[in-house]
Amino acid sequence: MTVLDVEPLLRRLTGDEKHAPSAFSTLDVLWVLYDRVLRVDPHRLDDADRDRFLLSKGHGPAAYYAVLAAKGFFPDDWLDDLAGADSPLGHHPDRLRVPGVEISSGSLGHGLGLGVGTALGLRAQGRLEPRVYVLLGDAELDEGSNHEAIAYAGATGLDTVTAIVIDNRSASHGWPGGIASRFAVHGWTAVTVDGRDHDAVEAGLGQAREGAPHVVVAVVETKGS
Repeated sequence: MTVLDVEPLLRRLTGDEKHAPSAFSTLDVLWVLYDRVLRVDPHRLDDADRDRFLLSKGHGPAAYYAVLAAKGFFPDDWLDDLAGADSPLGHHPDRLRVPGVEISSGSLGHGLGLGVGTALGLRAQGRLEPRVYVLLGDAELDEGSNHEAIAYAGATGLDTVTAIVIDNRSASHGWPGGIASRFAVHGWTAVTVDGRDHDAVEAGLGQAREGAPHVVVAVVETKGS
């Protein structure tokens, strides 16, 4: 199966078309994560040593649902009733109802802080192998909570955390030197890649190094283009 096989699954999710650009902006990165990177198993959802993936960009989660279905976390016929009265798939993902979902999200700006907390909790338990991946949108970086998480993770060398920022230029404010520089100034390793190039995304994720958190800025087409 490839990402081309996921697109028909994504098109089955109707009723939230206003968030379609948000969903499509994440599809390629989500596929690379679940197909090539994350150490997760739909048959061992409670494995304490699994990697954690946190979708901070939780509005418009259609691509997330499609990838989870494609990877066997739940039956693909769930996709035909997005936000239905009896459907576990809501307009925001619910960790209590959707297998494989680590956090309930949708209110932007909280995912990176939760990722930092998750990594700290794992470290306190002596679990140093699991990595924590957090997917954000560029506009979320306007939230002060993200600045605090970036600064704290960098200051403490929280090297099990990787952030992926989908950059579709939807932020109200920009940053001198680009998004990657905002992380790098706080001690993160940072790389900017083409968010539609699967090999580039995988290579970018692989550039994490010991002693520092890592960020991959995945540039996609401008929102609305």
